[in-house]
Amino acid sequence: MKKTIQTVKGTREFYPEQMSLRNYIYEKVRSASQAFGYQEWDGPFIETIELYAAKSGEELVKKQSFVFTDRGGEEVTLRPELTPSLARMIAAKQGELTFPVRWWSFGPFWRYEQPQKGRTREFFQWNIDMLGVNSPEADAELIAVGAEFLRSVGLSPERVRIYVNNRRLMNAQFDALGISDKNRLDVANLVDRRSKMDPEKWDAYALELGLSQPQIDGLKIMLSDFDLWKQSDELSRTFSALDAMNVREYIAFDPSIMRGLLYYTGTTFEAFDTSGSLKRSLFGGGRYDNLLEDVGGQPLSGVGFAMGDVGMGIFLQEAGLLPEFEPSPAQVLVTVFDEKLWLESYKLGAELRSEGLNVMVYPEPAKLPKQFKFADKMKMKAAVTVGPDEVERNLVAVKNLSSGEQVIVPREAAVEEIRKVL
Repeated sequence: MKKTIQTVKGTREFYPEQMSLRNYIYEKVRSASQAFGYQEWDGPFIETIELYAAKSGEELVKKQSFVFTDRGGEEVTLRPELTPSLARMIAAKQGELTFPVRWWSFGPFWRYEQPQKGRTREFFQWNIDMLGVNSPEADAELIAVGAEFLRSVGLSPERVRIYVNNRRLMNAQFDALGISDKNRLDVANLVDRRSKMDPEKWDAYALELGLSQPQIDGLKIMLSDFDLWKQSDELSRTFSALDAMNVREYIAFDPSIMRGLLYYTGTTFEAFDTSGSLKRSLFGGGRYDNLLEDVGGQPLSGVGFAMGDVGMGIFLQEAGLLPEFEPSPAQVLVTVFDEKLWLESYKLGAELRSEGLNVMVYPEPAKLPKQFKFADKMKMKAAVTVGPDEVERNLVAVKNLSSGEQVIVPREAAVEEIRKVL
């Protein structure tokens, strides 16, 4: 018996039903992005490793990236994220572009992670960014785009919430607690894990980082203060703008939202399933003011977020919010009466397609009941038959597959009759 060749661990196969889900998410992503005036773009799928080394963090580069040496001896990687590519492309044409730039993309990415629910090594991701404006209102616009996407797929504020924080606000709190700059990144990661770790393990981890008990107690008080945002002018303006954009019901302040990547400098945000069935964020992002300088550009403010299709797809399925799968994009089947009339069926199919209908012609002569059964399984709406009598008299038989009713009409009236069924 031949050995079955398995897929590479963590990769995905898109049968038509899975492809339909991917396309549904893409269509909703495109609609939400374009509603706010963002333009679609994309970058290379393979990049040099040095592009990520400066700002993405050691874990992403050394542990999560698919890194290999190409035949020219250069270290390259399948892209684990898109923001560094965005920064390089903006920097390359910084003098030619009209700012603010509003760009979005939906494409494949790869990370060498442990596959689990909501996480694979190969995934598609929505990236959306605005560059060239440094304001809390710009931050609010990106959050609003995310909220509009959630609304468009039927997710209510009771099911999903976007939690917002600000790194400058948190740095001020760290300063007040006497937390040193060299320990700042580790403490930010500690804060980010507050809701994801057992309290005793979180305390132990804090002690391992060298924090004193008063500092740990101070962090706990800070993390339980959900009015802390009022001390931040940036967040106050962000929330006011979200009110104006009619999405505030999706938004809440959470001081534990820090985001792991190094390049975030201001407001950060993440969307979570409030029912807790998916134990990771649905999307997240924030402000990254210094990124362009690291790829040769002039200083330029940016804000953006990313959303993977895997977790969102699972969540929409579990919530029962996906449209019914259509086995075929063709709603009309042209049958093949017999071998002599095979080409006549192809000719009729071409005529119907020229009128804007999606039409499938049965691929071989077969008994008509078998062809009608096939059309039913493919959930088609109409079947059109042209037999010897119809050819001679320039007629066609149009069958409504839902009711079973069939009518004979002149060939030139076929499209009108079919549209009644559809």
